[in-house]
Amino acid sequence: MTNLVFIFHGIFRLLGGAVRDLSPIVAVIAFFQIVVLKQPFPHLDAVISGFVLVAVGLALFVQGLEMGLFPLGEVMAVAFARKGSLWALIAFAFALGFATTIAEPALIAVAGQAADVAAKGGMIATDTAARASYAMGLRLTVALSVGLAIVVGVVRILKGWPLHYLILGGYLAVVALTAIAPPEIIGIAYDSGGVTTSTITVPLVTALGVGLAGAIRGRNPLVDGFGLIALASLTPIIFVMVYGMAI
Repeated sequence: MTNLVFIFHGIFRLLGGAVRDLSPIVAVIAFFQIVVLKQPFPHLDAVISGFVLVAVGLALFVQGLEMGLFPLGEVMAVAFARKGSLWALIAFAFALGFATTIAEPALIAVAGQAADVAAKGGMIATDTAARASYAMGLRLTVALSVGLAIVVGVVRILKGWPLHYLILGGYLAVVALTAIAPPEIIGIAYDSGGVTTSTITVPLVTALGVGLAGAIRGRNPLVDGFGLIALASLTPIIFVMVYGMAI
């Protein structure tokens, strides 16, 4: 009986946290729908059902991160640091960045939309194969850039390089490329940087940085462990603009 009470308490705690996190979004939508637009919610039953499903999904997702992905990323980072093989660590960092990005649902959606718009705008052929090729090329470009960014971030942690120098240099490159890149690719490039660091990439990459910084003597996990996500958001902008100029 005690175990059952404990389980139900944990479930209600998770759901309560998810509802609390979603409440600002619900409040904004309700305010503009009722006060500004002065219209009832269309299909209210479906809206309520959808909100419940989102709350449950968010609760399960957060719990899954805490139980699985965060500990796994930290344990693997510590294991590679203790192994003492720099090339194995770099290979793991690149593979992790590439694999998580190529599977990122937000990137898949943006790449598909970009291919459709490019076909309608006459930049590529309108057949399905051409659109699929364009979308896959965009996804591979972003994935390669994130893999490289994670490698640079890992080397930064190992060497103790200041993060702001890398970020400043990267954004100077972004500004320079923005001036010469085709206008049609600039928006896609900036959006690619944003959608790259989403539900799959962020947990594992963050855990990698924190775990690695905690395992290396002289590194502070709070100071040195974070920043990989910033690099992973920056490099796709550069790579996608170069990709746009190349095609």
